[in-house]
This record gives sequence, structure tokens and C-alpha cells, in this order.
Amino acid sequence: MAIRLSLDLQEVQFDRVHAWLAGSYWSPGIRREVVENAFRHSLVASAFDESGTQVGVARVITDRATFAYLCDVFVDETCRGMGIGKLLVQHLLRHPELQTLRHWALATRDAHSLYAGFGFGPVPEGRWMRKPMPNAGWQVVGYIPPA
Repeated sequence: MAIRLSLDLQEVQFDRVHAWLAGSYWSPGIRREVVENAFRHSLVASAFDESGTQVGVARVITDRATFAYLCDVFVDETCRGMGIGKLLVQHLLRHPELQTLRHWALATRDAHSLYAGFGFGPVPEGRWMRKPMPNAGWQVVGYIPPA
């Protein structure tokens, strides 16, 4: 399968991307307008098959000078195992505006070996902190995750 990569936000098929992210473990039930707003303020790589259907996406939140957070890496279930996720990550890591960064960060529950292949490693214990924001309004009201 030939894959075309794009950084053009106008090409993002938000119906598909929203469905993927709303069903993911990291953003279950996320509202579509939140996805679109987040993507507008990020660097986004998309993967498309020969028919023009979007089959993958990855996003970087960055100041484009010193820091980047890689997130929302997702490949359609029908296309997994073809290296599309690796292509997306590689495409973003090589972006010319991201070559002066001091740090890249990401969070994953199940893809540690994938990202280790790109040089990512565990964060030293106690160095990073976070502030969870439950009920911040990013989920669909009344959303109940699947069992």
C-alpha cells in the first residue's frame, strides 16, 4: 500500500480523527470541537492511502524552538502493522522547525518499544510533574466509556 504523508491541516479528515481519538484510552469521549481546536494549535502529520482516505495521524504540541510533546499518534485498525505509525513519528522528528529542540516528550501506555526505537526513554523518577484536570469540559457531556 502506498502511503502519502501530509502536514497540511486542511487535509485532516476530522470525522475519522475525532472517532479515533474519542475511542482511544487517552481521550475517551473527547468532544470534536476540542480535537479541532487542539489540532489548529499543533503541528499535525497525516497519512493517507491511495484512495485519499486518512489512515493515520500524529500531533506535536511545540514552541518550535526548545520543546515538543508528541501525542495523538493513531493508525486505523485496518492498517496497523504496516509501519504507518513509524512513518508519522519519523516525519515529525525530522521536521526542519523542530531541529533545535532540547526535549521531546510523550506518554504511552503500550508502545514503549516503538518509541524507544526513536531514542525515547523513561523519564527520571521525580523529575516531571503533572496537574490532572478532571471535568475540564473536554469530554462529551454524559459520556460513559465502553466496558
